[in-house]
Amino acid sequence: MISQMQTTTKSQHLIDLEEKHGAHNYHPLPVVLDRGEGVFVWDVEGKKYYDFLAAYSAVNQGHNHPKITKALIDQAQKLSLTSRAFHNNVLGEYEKFITELFGFDKVLPMNTGAEGVETAMKLARRWGYEKKKVAENSAKIIVCENNFHGRTISIISASTDPDSYGNFGPFTPGYVKIPFNNIGALAEVLKDKNVVGFLVEPIQGEAGVVVPDEGYLKTAYEMCKAANVLFIADEIQTGIARTGKMLACDHENVRPDILILGKALSGGMYPVAAILADDEIMLCIQPGQHGSTYGGNPLGCKVAIAALKVVLDEKLSENSEILGEILRKELRAIKSDIVTTVRGKGLFNAIVIKEKNGKTAWDVCVKLAENGLLAKPTHGDIIRFAPPLVITKEQIIDCARIIKETIETF
Repeated sequence: MISQMQTTTKSQHLIDLEEKHGAHNYHPLPVVLDRGEGVFVWDVEGKKYYDFLAAYSAVNQGHNHPKITKALIDQAQKLSLTSRAFHNNVLGEYEKFITELFGFDKVLPMNTGAEGVETAMKLARRWGYEKKKVAENSAKIIVCENNFHGRTISIISASTDPDSYGNFGPFTPGYVKIPFNNIGALAEVLKDKNVVGFLVEPIQGEAGVVVPDEGYLKTAYEMCKAANVLFIADEIQTGIARTGKMLACDHENVRPDILILGKALSGGMYPVAAILADDEIMLCIQPGQHGSTYGGNPLGCKVAIAALKVVLDEKLSENSEILGEILRKELRAIKSDIVTTVRGKGLFNAIVIKEKNGKTAWDVCVKLAENGLLAKPTHGDIIRFAPPLVITKEQIIDCARIIKETIETF
């Protein structure tokens, strides 16, 4: 694949180093990035690109946002880590800020999105045994087909993607898999009294920005409430203004019982994740029953506060909603039969590419990179377009031009 795109000696040397000394669990485009600022990144040769993946929505606030960078540097010079064996002077400030912002009683801080999902699943099970009085070791969590919640053993046990779960068994039991965006299927499995939670992405990201029918989340939430089942929203990729609201659930005024955040919670500056819930749920976990050496560290807390303030102060939700409409309108105007679908919400979008003359979505992404815009295929035929939310109207129109002109050459 690398041969499809010209690489210089310097780039190729660095790619070869990764190939020789690193695990082969990723297949990146042959671009070696050196620095970033705002919506742009530069490779080791100095070529400038629009970043249209934003580190899978981790850098919603743009690369190296000065306010987030300053928070990181200032705190790193004072105190980075204490572990939770001791209190620190930043954790309470962060907990108060994030719980008031999202409207929950409590937050449980972790580091990565996968840890957030694992924590949410543990908490849901614990609540099931403590509050719902489900029989020991019988709790079940409903998940959706084509989900992506991470890659730990327990999470891939809930996956329907062979690339995620193939030859990694034995798997963790306790999951019920149903089609996404299917209320009838959810209604059927909610009849099981051992179900304690419904874990769902409001928009399926890795599956290709699959947007459910309007009303799906609201109806699902109400059905969970009626069945005494926790509605668990994985907003790791869809949250923090990505879809035009602070949370994707906000489009339908749904307040999850457990909210999972990560990625842009730190603006891509440092690994920070969190789950939020009210006391009745969160206090089911007591000292010694869950934790993390780095979870709630002062460095991560300061970075997260700064990152969230940037989203609010710069009105990134509003920017995402307005510019997302413009981008989709431009994408739908592309005159090419290889684009079969355009979909998305806010600045979380995707196009589906039909293979033609042996050319695939990968080839389109390689050509986009040559033309100064970085995107990445998923599932072979889908290209996600998710730029940093600090992008301007002029820049989004320029990017749409690059995409249009690139695709129309195929």
